Amino acid sequence: MKRAWSWLGRHDPGYGALRRAARTAIVMPSLFAFGVGVLHNGDTATFAAFGSFSMLLFVDFNGSLRERVQSQVGLAVAGAVLVCLGTLASHPLWLAVIAMAAVAFVVLFVGSVSSVLASASTSLLLAFVLPVTLPGSAESILPRLAGWAIAAAVSLVAITVLWPAPRRDPLRAAAIRACRALAERLRADVAVMQDTRDPAAVADFERAVADAADAVAALHSGFLATIYRPTNLSTSARTVVRLVDELNWLQTVVSQSVHHLRSPSEASVRAHRAACRVKTAAASVLDTGAGLLERRAADPADLDLALARLTESREAVEEGASSELPVPRTASANHPGAADMVEELVTALDPGFRAQELSYAVAQVAGNIALTAAAERRTWWERLLGRQPGNLVGTFQAAVQRAGAQAERHSVWLHNSIRGAAALGIAVLAADLTGVEHSFWVVLGTLSVLRSNALNTGQNALRGVIGTAIGVLIGAGLLFVIGTNSTVLWILLPIAILIAGIAPTAISFAAGQAGFTVTLVLLFNIVAATGWRVGLYRIEDIALGCAVSLLVGLLFWPRGAAAALRQALAEAYSDSADYLEATVAFGLGRCEKSAAPPPQPTAQGLRAAAASRRLDDTFRTYLAERGAKRLPLAQVTASVTGVAGVRLVGDAILDLWMDHNIAADGDRAAARHELDRSTKMLSDWYRDLARDLVGQRPLPEPLAGDSIADGHLVDAVRRDLSDESGRATSTAVRMIWTGDYLDAVRRLQPQIVGPVTLLGDDVSTRRPPQRPRGGMRTRVR
Repeated sequence: MKRAWSWLGRHDPGYGALRRAARTAIVMPSLFAFGVGVLHNGDTATFAAFGSFSMLLFVDFNGSLRERVQSQVGLAVAGAVLVCLGTLASHPLWLAVIAMAAVAFVVLFVGSVSSVLASASTSLLLAFVLPVTLPGSAESILPRLAGWAIAAAVSLVAITVLWPAPRRDPLRAAAIRACRALAERLRADVAVMQDTRDPAAVADFERAVADAADAVAALHSGFLATIYRPTNLSTSARTVVRLVDELNWLQTVVSQSVHHLRSPSEASVRAHRAACRVKTAAASVLDTGAGLLERRAADPADLDLALARLTESREAVEEGASSELPVPRTASANHPGAADMVEELVTALDPGFRAQELSYAVAQVAGNIALTAAAERRTWWERLLGRQPGNLVGTFQAAVQRAGAQAERHSVWLHNSIRGAAALGIAVLAADLTGVEHSFWVVLGTLSVLRSNALNTGQNALRGVIGTAIGVLIGAGLLFVIGTNSTVLWILLPIAILIAGIAPTAISFAAGQAGFTVTLVLLFNIVAATGWRVGLYRIEDIALGCAVSLLVGLLFWPRGAAAALRQALAEAYSDSADYLEATVAFGLGRCEKSAAPPPQPTAQGLRAAAASRRLDDTFRTYLAERGAKRLPLAQVTASVTGVAGVRLVGDAILDLWMDHNIAADGDRAAARHELDRSTKMLSDWYRDLARDLVGQRPLPEPLAGDSIADGHLVDAVRRDLSDESGRATSTAVRMIWTGDYLDAVRRLQPQIVGPVTLLGDDVSTRRPPQRPRGGMRTRVR
């Protein structure tokens, strides 16, 4: 028993499948016995039995006990509506087919809104499939609803009393670990910057670097571990999900820290000291934010104080960059000494830029943590009215945004919803036309093996039929031994349910099909002694359902997730490039006193965020169906996370210029021209990448740094945007930092181009090397 328990723990982490199966094994036979032996109503017994399957075995909600109960009540109410609709639409045949397809599409598509709806999709479909495939009249609704209501009431008791699940919030726990690891990384960074020759500081730094990388990687892999976005409709869950991209980007920002001074001028030394103060304040913010997430609904006052100290440190860096940095007026960009001046300016500005970039990233993380705490501190009445804290949109608007992001012709979620709707509608039609005895199993067999490409559907279909055949043999053997002894059948029924519930998770899909077949054989022989032949009927039904799934898989987007991932990557990079270009235009538009402030690029930002959500969902499908394709997963993941890097740089540039007030006059045309030129080159590169991905053509070479373009930008800033004493103005510093952000986007390109070539043989080569088309400076290290 100890070895068996250990084996189950390895194959069923957390014993989630065992918990669901054990509850169902207790509840389902009891409800079936109550319906048959006490109520003497077949419809009530059937819907009570399958309702318990639906609400206990096929779904397992996350969150606190209160949240799970709320989700369970919502599932029960929605299922009751579907039972009524399914009964009314069960005849004539044309109505049943159309209703099945329509309900399937809606149920599958709304899963894009949250994990609550996505994880309940099978249960909701079962609530409609059962009544629509068992023809009934309006008089049948009441006994069917009674069975469903009994199952719903008992399931609520079961999830709270029978082995209640512990609170599972893996994203939150992983986010807490990542925040603390990054805080420790920043402190170690400061220590090693202050004394690079201290062996203990270097060892601590190396350990902190590895710990931070592991913690952020664990957070990101947990986010991608499920086939749907791991969040529900609650406000706090939505804010925690935002942390995934932000902590990923923060890890990238932190990893670019400079530990030594190449040219230790007085200005550079002051800049590095100021940067160290920002890092120390940022570490305090991350630690305080982690504690706030851990305590749940705590007072965010400490986080506000830590953020205020971080803001003061950042403002000191920005003031120092503009007030202490001399910008010589002599020499032009083509002068022999111009390159040295560019390097001196870049070297002196680099710590300030890194500090500003770090403070923005940390402040964004802290802002979402504060929103999480504010959402959890709301009163019941405020939650009921949907009052949202901070800058969050309401629950309904958030749901509309998520669904709208998937209502696009290249969306994998949309494809899967259409494919599932077509398959289930055809299954209802095929079951009626072929006259099989149990049409319900045809439709359920169709649903169980349908995947997003024909190959995977075919593999699951074969496993389903084989598993069913094995179940028939086992059931026949049991009946041969026990005969028609109903007492023994009742004893074996919960054991069969327990095994059938555990097998798909702990063993395989085929084992689960075998277990359900044995359960079915026992169930039907309890009602009436039909013998092992009911298993043969199930083989026939499952084979027909599998054939329907395979046919639909061949007709509707049969190529699978790799092709869809290329398309989703292309759209995400194209939309993110548009957003980046719009944020730079917004910033440069705020450089002119005479011009009206330009509008914020809200529409471009929403499109980029929607494309990023579609990419997340497509990548999950790709991961779930990787099969035998031997691709370096870490590299493909790098190309996907690169999208968030481009988008978040756009957010940073927007924040950089948002509250900027022009304090000095000057001709900004030349500097604007250089930034416009660099932005255009970057945007064109990402748009070329998108077109080449879709067309499966050789991908563009990454842009190289262009020191000549850097010289022109610095010369324009030096000439036109310095004050009377020859020092850089705040506008000049922001222009240089905008160029630094653009350079950060350029340096993402080698990480992107390499991995995406692995997604298809036709894009496995790049374009021949070409003359660099421009780009921002190569960073001085």
